[in-house]
Amino acid sequence: MNTRGSDFWDQPSAPTIGPEQFNEIVTTAADLALVLDTEGTVKSVIVNPLNPTLGRLDHWKDRDIREFMAEDSLSKLEAQLEAHRDGKKTAVDAIEVNHFDNANWEFPIRYTVHKTSNPDIILMLGRDLRPIAELQHRLVKAQLALEKDYETHRDYETRYRVIMEAVRDAMVLVDVASGRIVDLNSAAAQMLGAEIDTLTGSAFTQEFDGRRRGEFIEGLVVASGDGTGGPITATTRRGKIDVSLHPIVFRAAGDKSLLCRIESAKSHETVAVELSNTLAQLYREGPDAIVITDAHGTIRSANDAFLNLTDAGSLADVRGRSLAEFLARASVDLKVLTDNAARSGKMRMYATRLEGAYGSQLSVEMSATHLSAAGATGFAFVIRDTSRMEVVREPSAAVMPGPGTMSDDAMRNVMDLVGSAPLKDIVAATTDVVEKMCIETAVELTDNNRVAAAEMLGLSRQSLYVKLRKYGLLSRSDRSTDS
Repeated sequence: MNTRGSDFWDQPSAPTIGPEQFNEIVTTAADLALVLDTEGTVKSVIVNPLNPTLGRLDHWKDRDIREFMAEDSLSKLEAQLEAHRDGKKTAVDAIEVNHFDNANWEFPIRYTVHKTSNPDIILMLGRDLRPIAELQHRLVKAQLALEKDYETHRDYETRYRVIMEAVRDAMVLVDVASGRIVDLNSAAAQMLGAEIDTLTGSAFTQEFDGRRRGEFIEGLVVASGDGTGGPITATTRRGKIDVSLHPIVFRAAGDKSLLCRIESAKSHETVAVELSNTLAQLYREGPDAIVITDAHGTIRSANDAFLNLTDAGSLADVRGRSLAEFLARASVDLKVLTDNAARSGKMRMYATRLEGAYGSQLSVEMSATHLSAAGATGFAFVIRDTSRMEVVREPSAAVMPGPGTMSDDAMRNVMDLVGSAPLKDIVAATTDVVEKMCIETAVELTDNNRVAAAEMLGLSRQSLYVKLRKYGLLSRSDRSTDS
């Protein structure tokens, strides 16, 4: 008998297989073999010993197979059983079902359904699908991880692009090994004089005059690691612009890269010149008077607005003179302004009167700023004319709460006297309140210099002491600057 090819199975008399050999063949050919009747009752259960993960299923015998099947698999089984009961051939000879056992263990099986010599008995040979399901699960997890990594990459890519375009500095990313431009922003492309697409991938060294690739890239790497060294200077090839390069070396994915910040050599000078020109124009054409003095208050410079306020003919008429000569209270006003500005750096909104060259006076508000540059100290004064504001100012503003004015409590105490005291006594009480607050303000502005405070108030020193004692102000300060 020829046993090669399919001739062995094509013989009229098929090979005889004994029951013992049949059980062995079925056991090893399938992971799980079930013998059922057409009603679904399990007659026999055989588990492949080479697949011990299925465990022992002997308790399935003589029980309905439906008890061990998931609900979504019952329709597939019913279709097979019904077809075999009616003696029909099913359209599908294999079904995939989900078994469960002990209410918490579920496993998928792919069955092939076979007829037997008994029309009421069928044989189901099953293949365990858990390895395939696990592989599919791992593939799904890998796919989800890849998608998550891709979204994260896109997120970082978007942030990187936004930052590159948002910064004002020209930034170029260079690969150290090849010396070629990996990426750059629009500011760098404009400075190098070409489009971004043209510059990307080109040799970075070729964008500068008189530079050799190896020496130039190596110089940038050395400069980035030298904390004491300055930037690398170069001249762009297209625009002939002198620039300075500030490199930073880093590693990404094992490759060494350079991040170069490119600055125009004239950028700082240009900004300084523009700012200087703007401030000079403000000084010349501004509506407020501006005066620059030395540390002693001697005028070094003044704009036209100050000359207009003082009726001076030219700058030569005021230069070299003390600013105190143009203030109504002279050295008292100047000392208050300079002392407060020197102590805190600046003083705002100081009200006084400015005297012109011919004796005219007008109300002004002054602010002082202490200047210290290149070892020279001085003061800058901004003077604003407030005489027009006095015309429209309401008379009642003098008693409104505010710095140097009558407080709410003082006004309330005075008004309480109405009806209980004659008008003469009420006016006297009001005068005392105003007088006390004026003295407090003068002492505060002069930093407790009582000589200056007396001169500011138009009182003698002895009269000021009498009033300080009268209002109990002598005990408020222990430090006196009388000199």
